Amino acid sequence: MRLRSWFIISLVLTIVLAGCATPEVVATPTATRTPLPEATDTPVPPTATATPRPTATLPPTAASFVATPFPRDVNPLTGIPVEDEAVLDRIPVAIKVSNSPEARPQSGLGAADLVFEHYSEGGITRFTTVFLTNEPEQVGSVRSGRLIDIEVPAMYQAIFGYSGSSAGVKELIRTSDLFPEYIAAPDFGVGQPTFYRVPQAGKAFEHTLFTNPTVLRQLADDRGINERAEWETYAAFSEQVPAGGEPASAFRINYLPGACTAEWAYDEDAGLWERSMVGRAHIDALTGEQITAANVVMVYANHIYTDFWEEMIGARSNWKLSIQIQLWGEGTALIWRDGQVIPGTWKREGRNDMLTFTYGDGTPLPLKPGNSWIQVVPLDNPSEEVEDGVFVFTPRKM
Repeated sequence: MRLRSWFIISLVLTIVLAGCATPEVVATPTATRTPLPEATDTPVPPTATATPRPTATLPPTAASFVATPFPRDVNPLTGIPVEDEAVLDRIPVAIKVSNSPEARPQSGLGAADLVFEHYSEGGITRFTTVFLTNEPEQVGSVRSGRLIDIEVPAMYQAIFGYSGSSAGVKELIRTSDLFPEYIAAPDFGVGQPTFYRVPQAGKAFEHTLFTNPTVLRQLADDRGINERAEWETYAAFSEQVPAGGEPASAFRINYLPGACTAEWAYDEDAGLWERSMVGRAHIDALTGEQITAANVVMVYANHIYTDFWEEMIGARSNWKLSIQIQLWGEGTALIWRDGQVIPGTWKREGRNDMLTFTYGDGTPLPLKPGNSWIQVVPLDNPSEEVEDGVFVFTPRKM
């Protein structure tokens, strides 16, 4: 098998070289934020994420791609106008959703404006969903938070609903600037009706907990934080396909072959990417329909093990350390939209900045208006083009 796309090769080289040469980046400090402990086990050097230098042809003008500030009736997470701008005058909602094979099919994923998929531990992935305009009646199953969930709710100024966490993560959440107003979890005293059980035949008890944006916003009302978010930076959106890409019809990310694979195939008629897992269509249990995305963005971020345990089950040799995913600073990104893959850079300079995407020189790289899935992968993420326009990525298992 050969690698035809020069930019895939250059991205891999850029990641490796940057991992060796770039100085470490620390998260933007806040008045109440407690720094994460230093890692004691670093499978890759604990450096900043790679600084890419894509050489894709730039568009003739960037002005048409910039929509900052957004009009009041445009959803800043999707770039889509809304009929009633009042729906944007409320807090974004983030919800933690399981991706254990036993929890599928999940509810509400297809209605999210944004979905972050990331390593949890043992190669299994988990989702952090973000909702602004849509309010599905049920989202879940809801599972425990991870270290990345100190970052994602801050990016989108969202109230965060989840169920439990390890002792180390719980303490870092408790001492973060999100706590207590923006945190909703049973282990911090938030139970029914915000979280509720929906028993399902054949599903274990831990896969039966659900919530939804409506009840979490009611909690935000009670706390006086249910209001429109305002950002210093915004992602760019354009119906026009950006320059610098190459044709791509499908790709797969082998987080954990046989259990957690993110598989995307482009539907030219719909103009959307269709999602599958382990060779089967990924279905939303609420609609019975396959999940789709206008954009899929691969975000290369430094992953390191911390010095506290995420899972302590069975023999000590099977215990798993918590993973810190460094979603701050900047790094390499691949934007998949309109049957193209476009290399670029992701950026998050401030604590409350959402992710934005640019070419190597800082020119905005626009997403297609619509929902986006963010596939977070480690820096060590080898790729192969198995046939024309079809790619396979195999991240280092965490």
